Amino acid sequence: MKNSSWIRGWMGNEGSAKERTTHPLVSQSKKPEVTPRKLWRIAASLILVQGVVTAIPTQAQQVQPKSISYGKLFEKIDACKIEQTPPVKCQITKVEIDPARRIARVHLEGQKPKESPEEVMLLNENSELIEKLRNTKIEYEVEPTADNSAAVGLVLNLFLLLLLLAGLMMILRRSAASSGNALNFGKSRARFQMEAKTGVKFEDVAGIEEAKEELQEVVSFLKETERFTSLGAKIPRGVLLIGPPGTGKTMLAKAVAGEAGVPFFSISGSEFVEMFVGVGASRVRDLFRKAKENAPCLVFIDEIDAVGRQRGAGIGGGNDEREQTLNQLLTEMDGFEGNSGVIVIAATNRPDVLDTALLRPGRFDRQVMVDLPSYKGRLGILEVHARNKKLSPNVSLEAIARRTPGFSGAELANLLNEAAILTARRRKDAIDHQEIDDAIDRVTIGMTLNPLLDCKKKWMTAYHEVGHALLSTLLENADPLNKVTIIPRSGGIEGFSQQMFDEEIVDSGLYTKAWIIDKITIALGGRAADAEVFGEDEIDSGAASDLRNVSELARKMVTIYGMSELGSFALETPDSEVFLGSGWTTRSEYSEEIAAKIDRQVRDIAIECYKKARVLIGENRDLVDRLVEVLLDQETLDGAQFRKIVAEYTQLPRKQMALSC
Repeated sequence: MKNSSWIRGWMGNEGSAKERTTHPLVSQSKKPEVTPRKLWRIAASLILVQGVVTAIPTQAQQVQPKSISYGKLFEKIDACKIEQTPPVKCQITKVEIDPARRIARVHLEGQKPKESPEEVMLLNENSELIEKLRNTKIEYEVEPTADNSAAVGLVLNLFLLLLLLAGLMMILRRSAASSGNALNFGKSRARFQMEAKTGVKFEDVAGIEEAKEELQEVVSFLKETERFTSLGAKIPRGVLLIGPPGTGKTMLAKAVAGEAGVPFFSISGSEFVEMFVGVGASRVRDLFRKAKENAPCLVFIDEIDAVGRQRGAGIGGGNDEREQTLNQLLTEMDGFEGNSGVIVIAATNRPDVLDTALLRPGRFDRQVMVDLPSYKGRLGILEVHARNKKLSPNVSLEAIARRTPGFSGAELANLLNEAAILTARRRKDAIDHQEIDDAIDRVTIGMTLNPLLDCKKKWMTAYHEVGHALLSTLLENADPLNKVTIIPRSGGIEGFSQQMFDEEIVDSGLYTKAWIIDKITIALGGRAADAEVFGEDEIDSGAASDLRNVSELARKMVTIYGMSELGSFALETPDSEVFLGSGWTTRSEYSEEIAAKIDRQVRDIAIECYKKARVLIGENRDLVDRLVEVLLDQETLDGAQFRKIVAEYTQLPRKQMALSC
């Protein structure tokens, strides 16, 4: 009874807890934490419940209702004696005695087969009953039934025990896994290859021949270390690859590993930095420990600026974890022990943010510039990426290389890939020059949209773009026109005029004053054509980007390039503090009087260029109308066709263009 009351109390508490958790005002997001102590309590409770539940059937069997009494059974048996006068009809046909359950099943005369026999509760000793049955003609059997209650209880106890052991094993496994992660938290995550199988060789890298020559010596150091050390030469400790994104720095490091065939570790700089102080330094130590065990070997750290930035930079100090990681990296590269036989190759496109201690000789002995490819470099890159492309015979890789100055290797690879996608979409068998042209426009400007349907808008766009294109053709120092179109592009571009920039100017970055003045004049050509044709009151906001470029170029002429009346000196320096954001470190390097003069000079340059554009558009108004007619008809004109119309144009009577296209 004590167990039963405890069960009822425990079940009542459980029900009340369920009611509380299912109340609509109670939050269901927070789950109770199951501790080992609670788990033991639950297991013990289940064992007690099982014991009580298995005992209930036995008690229920003991209190089954009796059909006839024990004395009544004796009277019926006495009526069935063999020698009895006068003879009495026997009502019992068979008696089955079950001593285990202390039950006698009595089958009566005239009982139907489907009816259950009468049950009589017996005493502990039933010798008298058996003796009476022997003296009668009643058939009787003594067959004890199997008592399975003990076996069922044992099985349930074993099941609960196994369930408890399984729960404990799960807890132990989780604790072991968490402790294992804690122990491996400071281990290096570098990907290791005993024999570098990057699949990239120097022949697969094109367009950066100077960088390949520099790194060829690194491969020689790794392959023939003794030849250099016997002469007293020291193996360079580190090589820093510097260049814009997409120029092939990572591919060049893979090529070095593939050529050298030495153990190769590769990791990103961001994988050193964690939120816990000391983890990054531990990973650096573990990385170099493994590298020294496999020396000579190569360690490649991509995007090293994530961990190698200047220490102490930023508002309120730097990142302690990152600075400790950097200190450990500096020590491992050139500390007390050194890293003989380990060459570190790092890549970054932000060398200006790296710590000076990291760049000194002894750590990164060589700094290899991986710059944008020249014409020959672009041609080589196109040849490499065109190996698995089906090009039409009329496609010239030389022409593509000339049309893509300033393109990086990644952009050239993307260009050919976009051309292949367009070819497959148009269900052609080979890439033609049309797909190449569309791919260049898609990469540089955007996707082609449906042509303009609004007549007035299309007409105004044509005049605006012809203004740009005509000035780029008439001005002496301007780059030649490549194409002009009024087909809109994604990003709100309703049309554009594209020039073929001089490769020498783009590669060198040296701009003459005459070239900048003509570039400003071309940028204002669209606004000048709008004002000349439609009037000052009808110009729209389509030239906003042109005006921003004009302001930027004119201000650089005055404050940085020294190309104004203020003098040949720089008045401003570019904002180089990348940690604080643009504009945080801008300080006044001149007085307010000079600032007013700078604004006046910038304004004068823009006004003079605008006047020059208006004059050229006004003097060639008939030519402008003719070019607009052709452009509205064809929607796209290439540079050669445009220049032919300009050269062969004769004075024709001005044709009044209707508003309908």
